[in-house]
Amino acid sequence: MGDTSLRLVWVYPDLLSTYGDQGNALVVERRAQQRGLEVQRIDIRSDQPVPTSGDIYLIGGGEDRPQRLAAERLRRDGGLNRAVDNGAIVFSVCAGYQIIGHEFINDLGKREPGLGLLDVTSGRGEAERCVGDVLADIDDRLGLPQLTGFENHQGVTHVGPNARPFARVRLGKGNGTGDGTEGAWQDTVFGTYMHGPVLARNPLIADLLIKLALDVNALPPVDDRWYEALRGERIAAAVQPA
Repeated sequence: MGDTSLRLVWVYPDLLSTYGDQGNALVVERRAQQRGLEVQRIDIRSDQPVPTSGDIYLIGGGEDRPQRLAAERLRRDGGLNRAVDNGAIVFSVCAGYQIIGHEFINDLGKREPGLGLLDVTSGRGEAERCVGDVLADIDDRLGLPQLTGFENHQGVTHVGPNARPFARVRLGKGNGTGDGTEGAWQDTVFGTYMHGPVLARNPLIADLLIKLALDVNALPPVDDRWYEALRGERIAAAVQPA
């Protein structure tokens, strides 16, 4: 590998860090370090400017009001958009996923502009809340195994023509549109409704982010026994009859 350093930015942990999503930052950091990479992790609170020189940006989920505040501050700051213009990788979860799209419904019941980094538009479903384990097949172009995660949202997200669904659900609701899609991705920007934390359940997604950041096709292998045990446990629990 060429560059042996990685700048990892965890965006607004004070507003967007529900359901253990900060674990995603820990997984990326650890898996990079296991490959001998020097990792500079930067946790950016909502009263701080978002740096534009990061390699990977992670955004978690949050409640409705913190989501609106985060969207307002990220739009005003502009740093995340500039980072993507510079080629940065973004991986976002749930409320963070909605924020990086074109718009979502905020806690006041109004349309809230997103960052426009991903061609998706989110609303609020009228049906019951989407809660439970999800199993889905990730887009073949990404070369990843089955997705496992936990969803807890009432959002409905439509994927536009410039993005692709991140996965197709076998179990669960995913984007909530009834078309079987889950999440979305576009170039170096990814969004999903999956918690878990999702990168602990799906460590090869973390590896994909690292490979994209380093512009390499492969990484040295690491010991995945712990991750595979967790994946196997959660997949088995999801498919077990009630």
